Amino acid sequence: MALPAEAQAGLLGDDFVAAAERALSSGQPGQVSDADLERVMTAAVRLYAAKTETDKPPVQPITPSSVTPTEIVVTASDMIKAAGLNLWDVSMWFNRKRG
Repeated sequence: MALPAEAQAGLLGDDFVAAAERALSSGQPGQVSDADLERVMTAAVRLYAAKTETDKPPVQPITPSSVTPTEIVVTASDMIKAAGLNLWDVSMWFNRKRG
């Protein structure tokens, strides 16, 4: 029996989240392949960016109590480098007005 669309939407990402939590709790982040992590992060970044341009943008991209400031800065810094950007580029977007 197929689940309603609303219920299916709640399940999106459950497998990845469970795999990530197992890898982190075991102290073995390599249990999740780099390729899978890149695919998930790429999709999440693209979806988040698209949602920020809608009439009802997401409130925030993360739950602050679930990640450390170090985790945020390491991830953001590596994403900035991967995109070939620098902090000057980022500063133009940092305080942009939405809507």
